[in-house]
Amino acid sequence: MIPNPYRSHHCSQLRAEHIGQTVTLAGWVNSARDHGGVIFVDLRDREGLTQVVFRPEENAELAAQSHELRDEDVIQVTGKVSKRLEGTENSKLGTGEIEIVATSLTVVNKADVLPFQLDRELSNEDLRMKYRYLDLRRPRMTNNIRTRHRITTAARNYLDGQGFVEVETPILSNPTPEGARDFLVPARLSPSKFFALPQAPQQYKQLLMVAGLERYFQIARCFRDEDLRADRQPEFTQIDIEASFVTQPDIINLVEGLLISMFKAAHGAEVPLPFPRITYQEAMDKYGSDKPDTRYGLEIVDMADVFADSGFKIFKSTLDNGGVVRAINAKGFAGITTGQMIRLNELAIEAGMKVKQLAFIKVERNAEGVLEYKSPLWKFFGEAEQQALLAKLAVEENDLIFFYAGTWDDACNILGRTRIEIANMLKLTEGSTALNFLWVVDFPLLAFSPEDQAWVAVHHPFTRPKTEDIPLLEAGEYGKVRAEAYDVVLNGYELGGGSIRIHERELQEKMFTVLGVGPEEQQEKFSHLLDAFRFGAPPHGGLALGLDRIAMLACGEDSIREVIAFPKNNKAVDLMTDSPTNVDFKQLRELYVQSTWKPKPKEADPVA
Repeated sequence: MIPNPYRSHHCSQLRAEHIGQTVTLAGWVNSARDHGGVIFVDLRDREGLTQVVFRPEENAELAAQSHELRDEDVIQVTGKVSKRLEGTENSKLGTGEIEIVATSLTVVNKADVLPFQLDRELSNEDLRMKYRYLDLRRPRMTNNIRTRHRITTAARNYLDGQGFVEVETPILSNPTPEGARDFLVPARLSPSKFFALPQAPQQYKQLLMVAGLERYFQIARCFRDEDLRADRQPEFTQIDIEASFVTQPDIINLVEGLLISMFKAAHGAEVPLPFPRITYQEAMDKYGSDKPDTRYGLEIVDMADVFADSGFKIFKSTLDNGGVVRAINAKGFAGITTGQMIRLNELAIEAGMKVKQLAFIKVERNAEGVLEYKSPLWKFFGEAEQQALLAKLAVEENDLIFFYAGTWDDACNILGRTRIEIANMLKLTEGSTALNFLWVVDFPLLAFSPEDQAWVAVHHPFTRPKTEDIPLLEAGEYGKVRAEAYDVVLNGYELGGGSIRIHERELQEKMFTVLGVGPEEQQEKFSHLLDAFRFGAPPHGGLALGLDRIAMLACGEDSIREVIAFPKNNKAVDLMTDSPTNVDFKQLRELYVQSTWKPKPKEADPVA
């Protein structure tokens, strides 16, 4: 091995057994402290910290030079490994028993005053994004990036061991119907035509199955021009998987093994197999979400049997008209504050609630020690209803019960969001290290969009209906058709989703027709896929996992921006490189593109 001219060791390597050796280290000045003329420098590289000492009695010139060091200077130090004085050891550091007594110092590069301190958390995210190369020096961020690397490596190794072949698919392609707006790229050599950046490699991976590769994967870059939030970026990464001659259980078993290997690589987590499986209907009924967090209870309970013959007209008429009455028992939450109640009502209204506040019953003892059921509703319930309600919801002192009466969709949306917010208020998952994986299966194939007055694909147009439900599709009973689709969920986050695909041309054409894609448009946009199905397409299916989201959860972060080296901010802007940016007229002309955008005129100053 050729010796490294900058270092003999990393800053995490030296231990008591190295005492007496002369070593060379290189890195950044993490901090410098003056103890009566003796300068102590914590030298940092990617691997860790080592304390370096500059003593004036041993080398006055070197000590004087060390006085000029400031945080984040890049330096090279040579010195002898020595034992720290008794009582000054640092048990929190692997190198805490030793220090380097410097014999030479080279300042490789001076650092200006930093725009923020690296040893403090910074709430100004835009400032962090602008100086991202500094933000990434912080140990937390460095650890996140390295954890992501271990996860990605584990995924590659696992899939390779399962016989999968990594294949790159095009970045410049046709628009695909993935449910979001495409990023378009003008094609200079084909005037007035555009490429689209892929939202996912969906059609390419299916074509690879037609090509006979049988087992494909890709760490794929994907692009969606959509509004952002904490777990979305305009460009993101997914682990894309497709296999031939497989069934749904085959894909589920494969992905469970893959996820176990990834989380074990991240922090040695052991997760029992198999993951629980529930249907979409059950997930929505019990949790109001198709990606439920099962680390806590707060399950939504159907109260139809309790109120079927109720004297309370609102509940009775709702049930008679095909609606639902559902409830959540927030156990021990009777001490809810006014502010918390206002917040829950605001969320319920955002989710579609038409009235101003959620119906509730608060269970508390009065001054005489008598248990009271505080609610405008309680007096409308008969004694039998009251007793049935208390029994079904296992009501106890200090419980708080919320009700909703209305459509099934509204009940799921409103009580689902209420459930999550109550869990946050009660801090039910605070400090939790549980990894509650879950499969949600048997999704509906289609959903009716009131906005578009049309049927849309719940996953995507290439998802296969369940074999036993194909007659329902042929009969036009689209709302009853279930899909061979499955999502894997962790602690309330969807990690990935997939399906068994349509592989017959006739069934795919039928699906397009239901979605309002006529024969001409099918031929224009999907002829390559439909034609491929004519030449012996095997049955196939797959799944895509969100690598950014998996890394976020493995690192214990709340935003995928914390596990992406150079993310965009919440306005899809890279503040570090100032992109997107303006393009001059000459470049636009070469691309046959004309900009019609004009800035809004500034409002005139009011006349004094």
